[in-house]
Amino acid sequence: QVQLLESGGGLVQAGGSLRLSCAASGNIFSIKFMGWYRQAPGSERDLVASILSGGDTNYADSVKGRFTITRDSASNTVFLQMNSLKPEDTAVYYCNVDGLVGLRHFEVWGQGTPVTVSS
Repeated sequence: QVQLLESGGGLVQAGGSLRLSCAASGNIFSIKFMGWYRQAPGSERDLVASILSGGDTNYADSVKGRFTITRDSASNTVFLQMNSLKPEDTAVYYCNVDGLVGLRHFEVWGQGTPVTVSS
């Protein structure tokens, strides 16, 4: 069974920075996809940024140039560095990981970490 542990959310003023972390644990053979999503009250859960096993990254237009996603393959951890935060970045941020345990596919979600940006 694969579990995710998220950390790093909190309250920050507009223009500030936060760094989110998500560590995957369990009998993981390989990870294909690691991503961060966010969900604001009354809104759908949307992709913020993702990184593939080969290092390719993808960002939502709203965060390009401000957020950076990276991963540490040795520890199965994904990071989201968030700079120049805006009030509209306020949401619960969820980590999502997709990969293999042995030859069996898995996909898991983190418990969510809240980010609040005050104006």
